[in-house]
Amino acid sequence: MSNGLLYIDWNFDPVFFTLFGADIRYYGVMWALAILIGGWFFADFCRREALSPKLADSIFVYGTLATIIGARVGHCLFYEPAEYLSDPIAIITGIRNGGMASHGAAVGLLIGLWLFSRKNGMPYVWSLDRIMIPVGIGGAIVRMGNLFNSEIVGAQTSVPWGFRFMRLYRNMPPEAVPVQHPTQIYEAICYLATFVVLCVMYYRHDAGRRRPGLLFGTGLTGVFLTRFFLEFIKERQEAFEEGMLLDMGQLLSVPFIIAGIWFIVRAVRRPAAEAQPAQESAARCAAPAKKSRRKRW
Repeated sequence: MSNGLLYIDWNFDPVFFTLFGADIRYYGVMWALAILIGGWFFADFCRREALSPKLADSIFVYGTLATIIGARVGHCLFYEPAEYLSDPIAIITGIRNGGMASHGAAVGLLIGLWLFSRKNGMPYVWSLDRIMIPVGIGGAIVRMGNLFNSEIVGAQTSVPWGFRFMRLYRNMPPEAVPVQHPTQIYEAICYLATFVVLCVMYYRHDAGRRRPGLLFGTGLTGVFLTRFFLEFIKERQEAFEEGMLLDMGQLLSVPFIIAGIWFIVRAVRRPAAEAQPAQESAARCAAPAKKSRRKRW
């Protein structure tokens, strides 16, 4: 795969295996793995906080459906609205051709978690805080799926770790293929770093119970600041982005960054709650559901 020290030739076959004539791609496997890891984390959260295992099952269903639907619809509406609005059924039938947007996944997940919280009588911020941990590791895994697909590539570069994405230039002589930034790897590393920070905050400092909103704000800021800055060295994904000062991915990231900073400031300014045994914290967490379904923070 390597050709000298100046670049890496990347010619990875994106098909993992073929089943009954259908290609199963590594990208899809990465999505499935990210979702399964998310389910494992929520099962662990519920065990650690003495909450019913049924909560983990419920949030897994709501979170999975909301993420997949949001990612697909988000791509269609944010990046190719004219094409998909003229043929809405292609939103479903064209999913095998790719097209999942992280910003759409984020919006869908926020909606799904809100529905989960109402259904199960849990504070919304409980779900928001804890979802960011699997989002961090899941985002890194999905970006590796993008690498296997040779998509979301970076601008041309001369760095020694640059990649030549051979599958993108099949009609070009090998020696003419440009060397580009492997932005999928950069993004995966940044998401992994965010994941580690969040794990330390949750498991070592009990931030989920002591400072509600801090995990969510930190994760949101880390993920979307990463996306915002790395867009500067990515190729434009769609033709309409050419000539724009900020591309669509950056414009969509700004509200999430602002929201993340707001959550951090709000959580830090509030007095930290006393560390409590998991059973007591769980009882407090579930108590509002017995009184009212009105606003919960």
